[in-house]
Amino acid sequence: MLDITAIGEILIDLTQTGVNEARVPVLAANPGGAPANVAVAAARLGAGTAFIGKVGADGFGAYLTGVLRENGVDVSGLRTGEAATTMAIVSVDAAGERDFRFVRGADAELTCGEVDLELVGRSKFLHFGSVSLTGGAARQTTLYAVEEARRRGILVSYDPNYRQALWPSREEAVEWMKRPLPLVDVLKLSDEELPLLTGTGDPEQGTAILRDMGIRLVLLTLGGDGAYYRMGPSAGWVKGVKTAVADTNGAGDTFLGAVLSRLCRRPAGPLEGLTAAEVEDIVSFANRAAAKTCSRSGAIPAMPTLAEL
Repeated sequence: MLDITAIGEILIDLTQTGVNEARVPVLAANPGGAPANVAVAAARLGAGTAFIGKVGADGFGAYLTGVLRENGVDVSGLRTGEAATTMAIVSVDAAGERDFRFVRGADAELTCGEVDLELVGRSKFLHFGSVSLTGGAARQTTLYAVEEARRRGILVSYDPNYRQALWPSREEAVEWMKRPLPLVDVLKLSDEELPLLTGTGDPEQGTAILRDMGIRLVLLTLGGDGAYYRMGPSAGWVKGVKTAVADTNGAGDTFLGAVLSRLCRRPAGPLEGLTAAEVEDIVSFANRAAAKTCSRSGAIPAMPTLAEL
């Protein structure tokens, strides 16, 4: 049985790493895409993971497929399409914060018929993000996969990672980012996304609203300040880990991959009988994993192994 199957975008992060002597930006073609990042992060931390998505029949597509394989991710659900592999152009400021621009391609063309439901059915979690809800065939495909997972009793993990450049308007983004919430068991979001989904930036109030929608575990990442969790009546803040930041790309995905990897190792099941003390221990572990990723450049290349933690 698999621990986690992730569905969604896998792409090339063209990330600025500096400038040359002529002050021309230098870019590195890093593997990325939030759901793929989560699958790799969890695999590096000992989970059995698979990925469902689509790349182009090009060099970048072959490279990304190889990266997943090298990191122990099952790629039997990865399809190849006619469109080019998607790219995200990532610029990084002096504080390590990122700005995204996308050249959308194959990932948006995944169809319902290309989803490997056998992979979904033998997983503990199906994980997805909101980038695949921005349009194209992937929007309905993602919702189809999530609905199938719930029908089969598979837990659902969701990261409504807001990328303004991919949405026609903020209103449309909010509409589609909120649509899957009734199907979600574990939700990871940032302090930027909390007011989009709840109308408030207050962690206590916002996570309570999400809990009342039926979400069993809500995880709110707060950058260097750590994370806030909400599970039923229990809630709390777990402090972050100080680190010299090289690049924040992939930190949230590492955090969630770490959380899911630990949940999947529980003998009773990922969420059955989960206590607040256990959640705080898991979140503390995830904060350490995310800090390690921030200390290095790139998303997948920066993710830690279990031995490093």
